[in-house]
Amino acid sequence: MTGDARRFRTRWHRGGPATVVGPVRAPLRRHVTSVRVGPDAVREAREAVAVQFGEAGVDAGSAFADGVLLVVSELVANVLRHAPHSPLTEVGMTVAGDQLVVSVADSEPRLPDLTLEGMGAGLRMVAELAADYDGELSAEPAVDHTGKVVRVRFEIPL
Repeated sequence: MTGDARRFRTRWHRGGPATVVGPVRAPLRRHVTSVRVGPDAVREAREAVAVQFGEAGVDAGSAFADGVLLVVSELVANVLRHAPHSPLTEVGMTVAGDQLVVSVADSEPRLPDLTLEGMGAGLRMVAELAADYDGELSAEPAVDHTGKVVRVRFEIPL
């Protein structure tokens, strides 16, 4: 199936197709990559996410894709700055329906301050990019280890 054929569903009625209903996103897809914390972490994380864009129905050359990669860069850079003792960071991209979620986990249990006054310039930019795509920034303790997960949810533009 071509990219356009996967994105649109046709409603059938007697006599053939009636109308194109609109974009149909793939069912839930999740991809997680473990990235060693170090000088190549940002590049490796960006590459791991970018390679998944096609499967997620995201145009790799779009402003949206650029925004997602900028968010990945900033979140991984924050791991380098604020969780340097984490040997690995897990970078995830989840797509479900018309939403894309980027997650970055590390072993530092201290949660970032996500208030307007508490965020640094990088997290403010991440929050603004998420808001540009009707999304949000959140952080919570990790479930399966001592650490945290920072998530950014976006609505995927049509």
